[in-house]
Amino acid sequence: MGTARFAVWSFLIVVFQVSALVIAEEATCVPGFQSDMLIFKVTRRHLRQGTRLGKVGFTHCTDHTRFLFISDDSRFMVQTDGTLMVKRDVVLHEGHKHFFIHSWDSQGRRMSAPVTVLRHGHHHGEPHENHHQNVEHHHGHSNHHHRTEVHSANKTEDRSNPLVPVLHFPKSGEGMRRRKRDWVIPDISVAENNRGPFPQKISQIRSDKGKQKKIYYSITGPGADQPPVGLFIMDRENGILYVTQPLDREKQAKYMLTAHAVDESGGNAEAPMEIVVNVIDQNDNKPLFTFLGEVPEASPIGSEVITVLATDIDEPYTDNSEIRYRILSQDPKLPSDSLFAINPVTGVIRLGASGLDREKYPKYTLVVQAGDMVGEGLSTEAKVILTVTDSNDNAPVFTETSYEVTVAENKVGALVVTMSVTDDDEPQSLAWNAKFKIIAGDPRGLFNITTSGNNKQEGIITTVKGLDFEKTSKHTLLVTVENEVPFAIKLPTSTATVVVNVQDVNEPPVFDPKEKFVSKPENLPVDSDVTIYTASDPDTARKQKVMYKIISDPAGWLEVEKDTGEIKVKSAMDREFHFVKDDKYTALIGAYDNDNIPATGTGTLIIKLEDVNDNAPTIEERDIAVCNKESVPQLLSVMDKDGPGFAAPYSVSLQGTSKANWTARMNSTKTGIILTLATALAPDDYTVVLRVADNLGLEQDSTVKAKVCACTGGEVICGDRVAAGTGLPVILGILGGLLLLLLLVLLLLLFVRRRRGEKKEPLLQDDDIRDNIYYYDEEGGGEDDQDYDLSVLHRGLDNRPEVFRNDVVPNFMPAPQYRPRPANPEEIGNFIDDNLKAADNDPTAPPYDSLLVFDYEGGGSDAGSLSSLNSSSSGDHDYDCLNEWGPRFKKLADMYGGGEDDML
Repeated sequence: MGTARFAVWSFLIVVFQVSALVIAEEATCVPGFQSDMLIFKVTRRHLRQGTRLGKVGFTHCTDHTRFLFISDDSRFMVQTDGTLMVKRDVVLHEGHKHFFIHSWDSQGRRMSAPVTVLRHGHHHGEPHENHHQNVEHHHGHSNHHHRTEVHSANKTEDRSNPLVPVLHFPKSGEGMRRRKRDWVIPDISVAENNRGPFPQKISQIRSDKGKQKKIYYSITGPGADQPPVGLFIMDRENGILYVTQPLDREKQAKYMLTAHAVDESGGNAEAPMEIVVNVIDQNDNKPLFTFLGEVPEASPIGSEVITVLATDIDEPYTDNSEIRYRILSQDPKLPSDSLFAINPVTGVIRLGASGLDREKYPKYTLVVQAGDMVGEGLSTEAKVILTVTDSNDNAPVFTETSYEVTVAENKVGALVVTMSVTDDDEPQSLAWNAKFKIIAGDPRGLFNITTSGNNKQEGIITTVKGLDFEKTSKHTLLVTVENEVPFAIKLPTSTATVVVNVQDVNEPPVFDPKEKFVSKPENLPVDSDVTIYTASDPDTARKQKVMYKIISDPAGWLEVEKDTGEIKVKSAMDREFHFVKDDKYTALIGAYDNDNIPATGTGTLIIKLEDVNDNAPTIEERDIAVCNKESVPQLLSVMDKDGPGFAAPYSVSLQGTSKANWTARMNSTKTGIILTLATALAPDDYTVVLRVADNLGLEQDSTVKAKVCACTGGEVICGDRVAAGTGLPVILGILGGLLLLLLLVLLLLLFVRRRRGEKKEPLLQDDDIRDNIYYYDEEGGGEDDQDYDLSVLHRGLDNRPEVFRNDVVPNFMPAPQYRPRPANPEEIGNFIDDNLKAADNDPTAPPYDSLLVFDYEGGGSDAGSLSSLNSSSSGDHDYDCLNEWGPRFKKLADMYGGGEDDML
């Protein structure tokens, strides 16, 4: 009996212990991936689509065996049973691929784990041989894909001793060789909110030099020796990197650390290595929804502001989905904590009280709660951020209410004053921009007010028309200011007064009219009255005297009486003169006052010159050539400077001996002369005198030089020259003669140059100071008997390059126009005067003045100057010796030698 009872109690104890063990195991189940880092090793560089890499261990802590996985790399996928497969072809260019896979626990929290696909034999970022997951390879006969499958985690891997990547210091290349791509340090990924235990190992660094000597490791940077200090630590002996507490990605998503390796002496064993720790996000935050809205500051109470809306997927029309809203808080709570109200059923938020003021409180934040079960069940919260928009509830105000300025008269666009205003509304808004208006004091529209381009709170008054001191010496303007949009509420309008004092200035006299037209005959006698052209002085208060002068009179035909403005003819006018355009001659007349600084006004006088018959017709062709046998008639053109009423039809008659040998008649239009040789004259040059008259009988003789040649018909050939109808042989003969002449000129120049080169030296050298005395011992010989080198006389000019020689025709200055000979004999005097003036200013008219300098008198000569200009005052000299020099010096002996002429 006792034995049976003991057995029962023993059975109960075992069952209890097993139950406790099951409960303990269930209590210690942690959802998530079975390994903190998944490493899959492959033997090929090219992974084809469909290749199985292995299985991922994941637990829900429930009876579920299939889970939903998501890969960061779209080329890889994880099936619901945890099988990792290649979704698209992948080439491991760098020997490895890093990515993350994600899943969710039963509470909806996202779990993440880093995955490394590593090609076998590649050591970059690879854990130590004793710390990676073992991989076995299988090849199916019917499947050409390379399959890899993870058997199990290494026995040494557990939660307290997880597998971590080993980071090696980059190997230093020799010389200028760059580091290999495999030596790029990968980032370390650590999930946030990890529950530990801490400190938790996350990586390990190693130096290859640790095989030869002792190496000590350390880290620096934010999170190590800088705030937050101590979040990461490193084992000095083995280089293992630990994290000491859970990370929060929402606070900091990345940490930049620097790893150091030193030897026992404290010297750097490796160059510092940068380590990047990325914090992996977890689903640890509830979603928040925020509503943004605006409310005008001038909105009345009860105005709808915004509507918030929450939904519940529970059964409709039951308490489980019946939502009610309420405002939990308002920030700021000024000017009232109940400034907004919400409809608990519709979620419409309205303005519950007055007092919105954008200038004081531009933004409000409301926390609104939405709860089911008519507000008593499950609930969520939302933020409603309301921006108070500007309304035109502040009127612009002038900074100054009165201005007084002075503006000179007659100026258009002159700045009068700049007026400033202030406005408390939102800057640069339509409710802030000012709009100015002149409402009184400007009945004639003399002023305008605008705003500047950059500053819409400045009004600029300018003059639209010139102010007139004589009419109004002071203007008082009343200016108002508003905004570009109407006021939201009733507000007073600001006004300002501007007093404009007009400054008197000396104004020029004004001609009336500005242009005056008169018509006069062109032969109006000198000193005849043309017109009276006067101006008035607008400065009536100054009582100034107006005087007149000619400003522009191109032909010099006019003169004006200084005091009266009466204009007369100063010299004869001519309608055909080149200053006359379309029969009109224009002159500018000036009127000026007697102020200290006179002001001058101008008026334009336009004289229409009436044409008179003062020009006889002339013949344009003055040279002709005809054959003496069967001569062809020559057509001569007739020209008349007068207008149509005093020109054609013309008439012609031969004069003198020309009547016997020539015939002349007008052509059918009476505008040209047909001249014909009537008698076979001997070849020679003849002068034909033709008298041509216009339609009123004003006539003038014109001479035509006619060359009569021994030929027949229209091809005029004079000797070897062709006057008309020249043939090719004659032209070739002329060109040959010209070439021959050019050759002769070149030979002559060559001969002259060679002769100059044979000259030894000039008679007078530059350092020759001898006087040259020539003895004339016979009558009639003179200086022709001497061998002179005249080039010596030009040395003075050659030594004076600044002296301009004008003994040749200038070819760079235009010749003036000479007036043709008038038909009226009374105009001969003016004709001579005009052409004399033109010749005086003509640089091309001969003779050309030549400035020759003869200043060579030798150097250091004992003889004095022989100049006759000062001989009479050069002192007492004995000139009796002149009587001994012969009869040629008798006159000089009589003048200076005290001869018989002195006795008279």
